[in-house]
Amino acid sequence: MSPSKKKRKKKKYGKKVSISPWTAVGAAAGLLLAIFLSVHRWNSGEGAERGAKVPPGSWRYGIDISHNNGGRIVWDSLFVMIDKRGRTVRDPYSAQEIKPVSFILIKATEGASFTDPDFKDNWRNAGKASLRRGAYHFFRSSKDGETQARNFISTVGDMRVKDLPPVLDIETIHLGCSDQLLNQRALKWLRTVEKHYGKKPVVYASSSFIKDHLSKEIYGNYPVWVAHYGKARPSHEEWIWWQFTDRAVVKGVPGTVDMSVMKAD
Repeated sequence: MSPSKKKRKKKKYGKKVSISPWTAVGAAAGLLLAIFLSVHRWNSGEGAERGAKVPPGSWRYGIDISHNNGGRIVWDSLFVMIDKRGRTVRDPYSAQEIKPVSFILIKATEGASFTDPDFKDNWRNAGKASLRRGAYHFFRSSKDGETQARNFISTVGDMRVKDLPPVLDIETIHLGCSDQLLNQRALKWLRTVEKHYGKKPVVYASSSFIKDHLSKEIYGNYPVWVAHYGKARPSHEEWIWWQFTDRAVVKGVPGTVDMSVMKAD
């Protein structure tokens, strides 16, 4: 090509893209549909946090807590919300039934000297919220029963008339301990605490632990708070409270929580 016939190079720019009105309308409609589905999903509870299914029946609901329940508890807003499938939920829009937490059991002590680090705050806050509150002691079969009772009494102090009875939580038996020694030490705790408060304590244990380890002198003379999960009814028939799960969700309590029921009046 001769120099006299060189063509001037044109600058290249990106192509201009035109959007038709129908494309714009389609995009807007798609966005509105996505928003609608998101709101519908929220209101229907899809993807919302769910917990354990509650057993069929007419109940009052209670929870038990300790320092293991991390996070802030909203004491004046504790509600059990149940969806159409009978599961506990945190989203009020998906709840078909909403009931207040009727009672709360708070860990106070364990063994001969341990005090739950959150007990004082939990106990005080539950009292301010006018909740039916109760305190429990986690029993160690390797320790003297009276020593454990004194640990509980000195930690809890005075109780209100409307407070729930003290609770002895018996879940474990240490290696080498006989059932006879376990029951002897547990009875010492029960009798010491009963004498001090003038209230007959409640015994917490699983259905299997009651059957395998506890004497009738205990479960026949003291009210029972039975733990039995995944059943329509606990196998131990004589009980005042039934803990049916450790995987419930409750408005006002972060994470999952143990939940119990008592028969409604």
